[in-house]
Amino acid sequence: MPTVWIPAPWRAKLTSGQRQIEVAGSTMRQVIDALDELYPGMRQRIIDPEQDRIRHDIAVSIDGEVSVEGLRHKVGSHSEIHFLPAMAGG
Repeated sequence: MPTVWIPAPWRAKLTSGQRQIEVAGSTMRQVIDALDELYPGMRQRIIDPEQDRIRHDIAVSIDGEVSVEGLRHKVGSHSEIHFLPAMAGG
């Protein structure tokens, strides 16, 4: 199963501190749906509901490569997925 690394700012509220989670899925949409089943609220952090796509302020890295394919991106059974929220500051 793909392994998803949870960003530090999301851990306390969404995953009770878990850093990584294994979930079933062969596309990003399936992985995000599986995450949301385990941890409600995860989908709304990642997907823009009005456009049904990954939010513009979230980058997704799959196996070390930043994906631009969005929800249809295929993932392997041993893939590592990182969600990278934009950082504020200046």
